[in-house]
Amino acid sequence: MGRMAQRGNLSGSKTEGARAGATGSCATMSGVLMSDPENTHLLRTPLYSLHLEQGARMVGFGGYEMPVQYRDGIISEHLHTRMSAGLFDVSHMGQALLSGPAAAAQIEALVPGDIAGLRQGRMRYTQLLNADGGIIDDLMVTRLSEEGAAQDVLFLVVNAGTKTGDFSHIRHHLPKLDLHVLEHHGLIAVQGPRAVEAVEALFPGAAAMPFLSMQSVFVVGTEVRLSRCGYTGEDGFEISAPSGLLPALAEKLLAFDWVKPIGLGARDSLRLEAGLCLYGHDMDINTTPIEASLGWSIGKRRQIEGGFPGDERVRLQLAHGADHVRVGLMLAGRAPAREGCDIQTPEGMPVGHITSGGFSPSLGRPIAMGRIARAHAAPGTNLHVIVRSKALEARIVPMPFVPTRYFRSPK
Repeated sequence: MGRMAQRGNLSGSKTEGARAGATGSCATMSGVLMSDPENTHLLRTPLYSLHLEQGARMVGFGGYEMPVQYRDGIISEHLHTRMSAGLFDVSHMGQALLSGPAAAAQIEALVPGDIAGLRQGRMRYTQLLNADGGIIDDLMVTRLSEEGAAQDVLFLVVNAGTKTGDFSHIRHHLPKLDLHVLEHHGLIAVQGPRAVEAVEALFPGAAAMPFLSMQSVFVVGTEVRLSRCGYTGEDGFEISAPSGLLPALAEKLLAFDWVKPIGLGARDSLRLEAGLCLYGHDMDINTTPIEASLGWSIGKRRQIEGGFPGDERVRLQLAHGADHVRVGLMLAGRAPAREGCDIQTPEGMPVGHITSGGFSPSLGRPIAMGRIARAHAAPGTNLHVIVRSKALEARIVPMPFVPTRYFRSPK
């Protein structure tokens, strides 16, 4: 997710796409902005009409017609979210309820996260893994049921482009549990330092919610799930509601003059500044959580006990390090390095490639994430990124690139 909430997504919120430039040449656009120019055979979210009213430019993404930007443009939307609050349509994401006896313990057979240890109303970022420890997808898991309940209930949010396969994978491996896909629900995110003002006005009590928590609220007798998480590095909330109710909720939020609609373009640059993974780019089926620098998401109990797919390989990498890891890169000059660009030592030795890259509106300079050989991954290491056959100077830096401002509960 890679939607974290740390998210991915997302969250989670979270986005996804196939990795471009696999041969090492630079992709011309970030994968998040690649589109079907004719928007053929695409689904529409419950907010489609609202996007058009707001002047959105629509593109095909994850099988849906989605807004890439609005009238003010990507940079303005990005900076507005950092300074105030932005509303994102993430209804293309997959939402589902997984229920049954000991569902939290059973799902641990598919993910490395500590799900059984979740308290009611708390959520966790984790990954679906294959037998080799490769990441099938990243997801958010929330425990809705009380501890010790006869029936465990988990709320899942997965990426749009992988949701069909994810749900089939879960059903196949956990046949005794009930997976109910919420096909007629949508999802919106409100992110930024003033997001809490708008959400609290609609849902009194939201301001007191801890980070990575969820609660049910009722709107005209209809259950709505409100969570405090997101995919921008800012404080914020995600609201899951039946499709018919979502446009009215979005309009009420946009009625606050400090909340503006934000498209996929700014969502991508915001999560990049926050150092958050994008599935299909910074991690994929050939990448373990350790290679994606997501070892923090594997709880101590799971590190010790294992019991998840590929645990032998993942735990070995936890103990001794992976051959390649994800790092942050700050580039000199103004030219951005896109996904697929080669990374070399100053002497010209190949050591990796860019997985996500672009221009940081907050910093006013290009930034990127890349997967490189661990021997060259120390912060402060000087490298070259090859963009259009030109070597650009780059330096490995700690992530996030821009300090995160997630809500922390008072002690």
